[in-house]
Amino acid sequence: MPKSKIKKPSFNLLSQVANKILKINIVYLLGFLLIIASFLIGVLITKISYLERNAGSSTSYVSIGAGEAQAPRGPVDVSEGHLPILGDKNAKVTMIEFSDFQCPFCKSMFDSSLPQIKKEYIDTGKVKFAYRHYPISSIHPNAQKAAEASECANEQGKFWDYHDQLFINQAEWESLEAEAAQAKFTEFAGTLGLDTANFGQCVSSGKFEEEVTKDLSDGTAAGVNGTPATFVNGILVEGAVPYQEFKAQIEQALGE
Repeated sequence: MPKSKIKKPSFNLLSQVANKILKINIVYLLGFLLIIASFLIGVLITKISYLERNAGSSTSYVSIGAGEAQAPRGPVDVSEGHLPILGDKNAKVTMIEFSDFQCPFCKSMFDSSLPQIKKEYIDTGKVKFAYRHYPISSIHPNAQKAAEASECANEQGKFWDYHDQLFINQAEWESLEAEAAQAKFTEFAGTLGLDTANFGQCVSSGKFEEEVTKDLSDGTAAGVNGTPATFVNGILVEGAVPYQEFKAQIEQALGE
């Protein structure tokens, strides 16, 4: 009785099967590597954001770049600008802050040092406080329009209220695209009871662009390299320094 012959798979068939298995494995491998890469990129972005916001222990100042001129050592004649002044206009000490609404360290100063300065010195008539714009657009793309928006709020008599809104809600608008950020600025105006139609037109038209640019130029001429930069009777204090450092400078100015 003839033996039954078992048909062996051809080499080509085995090669095709192997290739299919290999392709499937490559697809899975690439997918896995893509997931890992996405995770690592997310971690890196989060880390950068964390360092920018919380590096106050090593720096509290956003600079416009390396190699800039050193800060002036002596008193500098700096204008208070055109925005409303906080405090008694006849106060012995004048503080002028050049600031960027999108700067994390400017927000840190707003959150920590400024409330104490206001309570101890501004509200008691010892210090008057002026705000001037210094948007670093190369780092903070929404800073220029935020500054212009505050000018539009000032036009309706609400500069300081709007100033506070921008810093308190910085996280809501700092990462938005330009159009969405401007919509958020108008939303803040509505919260304060401003005429949002006029406000929106004011911001989109760039009505106060030159005012903001003038502040920026004046700050640079006075020796400002970044934000926040605060002049206390003409002496430049760089960064969101602790309240005690501002206090020491203020007390020195009061004693002169």
